[in-house]
Amino acid sequence: MYKNLLLPILMLSVFFQMAEGQKDVLINEKFDDMQLGDRGWYDGTACRINVNSRDGAGCIEYEWIKGIQDVHGSSPQRHLFKPSGEIYIRYYLRLSKGWKWTGVNWHPHLTHFLTTENGEFDGPAATHLTLYIEPVNGRLRLAAQDIQNEHMAHGLTQGPLKGGYNGMLYDSNDTLFNDDKWHCIEAYFKLNSLDMKNDVPVKDGIVRGWFDGKLVIDRTDEILRSTDFPHMKFNQFLMAPYFGPGLLDNSQKLWIDELVISAKREGS
Repeated sequence: MYKNLLLPILMLSVFFQMAEGQKDVLINEKFDDMQLGDRGWYDGTACRINVNSRDGAGCIEYEWIKGIQDVHGSSPQRHLFKPSGEIYIRYYLRLSKGWKWTGVNWHPHLTHFLTTENGEFDGPAATHLTLYIEPVNGRLRLAAQDIQNEHMAHGLTQGPLKGGYNGMLYDSNDTLFNDDKWHCIEAYFKLNSLDMKNDVPVKDGIVRGWFDGKLVIDRTDEILRSTDFPHMKFNQFLMAPYFGPGLLDNSQKLWIDELVISAKREGS
């Protein structure tokens, strides 16, 4: 009798686990067609779908043409989601054969998170907090910037301004992007807590990154916000591949596929 009950109980347990996982998912985009606007994407109209995807019917393509600075094929895209104090992202990234880097310690920018402290059309460079997930000179980089906090009561949290910008950089130790294959990129961020009684931030913010399932960035003692922002949460994703002026003189492409954003990392 008990053996006969075991299978239904196990199936019910799996169902509730799957339902719980789905509850945490905020964006699930496969880029199988051009109708991104129908699925909540905004602030961009151009979309080029390449059928040579990692999985499914397509993937989104961005292209740079030699001698022309701006990105082609697809435009930057944004997507709002339910505010959360922690955020996880996973997508698959492929760089074209012969891909070239800038040779300096910045760019290309690629994917970003913004918070409830900024508007739905604000640029990523000057905010109260922008997070970056991008490949730089072959390494996976996670970064944080908050130059809009220069004149807030508690000031900047991501280092002093240098040339008008600031930022904390978290790079993988090894060069990871060295071929034209699909690779799985994952990142997880959690806002640090705040000691409002003593008006100070607590050094318990989390910044983690994975490359093809391997943990390559792991920080658990970061400050991402001050007590100026007790209600700050992540609520916006911005996908905006970008090379700064004069940093690229090459024809190349990148592709992104199977994007998932959620409040927690699956299995964590």
